[in-house]
Amino acid sequence: MNIYTYVIGDVHGHYDALIKLVNKLPSNAKLVFVGDLIDRGSQSKEVIKFVRENDHLCVLGNHEKMMIDAHYSISRPYIMPRTWASNGGWQTIKSYGLLKISKDNVCEVVPCFLSDELKQFEEDVKWLKSLPLYIELEMDHPSGKPVVISHASIADIWNKKDKVNLEKYALWNRNFTFPYTPIFNIFGHTPKTNVDVRENDYVNVDTGYYLDDEKYGKLSAYCIETGEIFSIKRKGNYAQ
Repeated sequence: MNIYTYVIGDVHGHYDALIKLVNKLPSNAKLVFVGDLIDRGSQSKEVIKFVRENDHLCVLGNHEKMMIDAHYSISRPYIMPRTWASNGGWQTIKSYGLLKISKDNVCEVVPCFLSDELKQFEEDVKWLKSLPLYIELEMDHPSGKPVVISHASIADIWNKKDKVNLEKYALWNRNFTFPYTPIFNIFGHTPKTNVDVRENDYVNVDTGYYLDDEKYGKLSAYCIETGEIFSIKRKGNYAQ
């Protein structure tokens, strides 16, 4: 039986949808994630647990970077940085059972010293720090180009990646309208209404599951070997 590789778009804390998508794939599928496992949805802890426990490949996303940068000391209460809080960070902290909202509507994390919840958060942050900015798979795309997985597009700077701020591009770049790519780059970060496939060049697999919008609202997977696409559609606040 052939073992195919499926690249999954930005999950953003929607564990139930992720499992529904995975259940549509072959049981022996090799899974790779483009980052942004967390934030916005209510099940970030569960998504990280799934990826960690199954040793799935994953690159660092900008939301994981915000979580790392917001990591706090267990020796004192911690006020969440506004940028992370406003981009779904409070949902992530809440999924770990570490959040309370003060009377003035400030998200305040109150560490429970040596609690199981805090230990898990600390362990997951340590794991996130180990994620690479990109993964070059040991395979070629049918186009003949090497396959590179990243969170945001890095194809346009691939030949000079050692001379630029690679983290800036790999986590935040939204430019992928270039005429030629030296690699076949599969990434997410910028939601599209459907998986955006430019034959022989790139695939943007982020279809904005977290967006409560009928034009988006999908979690998608792209098969590298066959080009097949699988998606889970969301309707309102519920996946279907």
